[in-house]
Amino acid sequence: MDVNLVNPFIDATIHVLSSMAFTHAHVGKPYLKKDNLAKGDVTGIVGLIGETRGTLSISFSEECILSIVSKMFGEEITDIDEEVKDAVGEILNIVSGQARQKLETQGRMLKGAIPTVISGKNHSITHITSQSVIAIPFSTDTGKFTIEICLEE
Repeated sequence: MDVNLVNPFIDATIHVLSSMAFTHAHVGKPYLKKDNLAKGDVTGIVGLIGETRGTLSISFSEECILSIVSKMFGEEITDIDEEVKDAVGEILNIVSGQARQKLETQGRMLKGAIPTVISGKNHSITHITSQSVIAIPFSTDTGKFTIEICLEE
């Protein structure tokens, strides 16, 4: 997959978590994902359509998302509940929107669907294209999360 398609999602993720949750995310080494197992305890996934189609997902470990949402809400959150799931969907929406805006400046037009949020230990994610899934791991002071991007070229 073209790095010019991936980098806007990485940049948007770092920016959104920094500005919304005062969380510094450090990017790990991207890799091709070989299975459908989520790399976290709660995942948001959104379909992308336009000149290409695909999916974007973000999977957080429990400790990471609880810290992020606690910072966003200004109070300690201790369980993955409906508010936390809503926050994951909102984070994903904003990341997707910012990345798509950046892609538009490159002449690439994409629209995002309504995100779906899944939670639970060892849940799976199915991306809607036959292309390879690029996984980008991130680390924060309070845990890990991974974004996955799958776009047809």
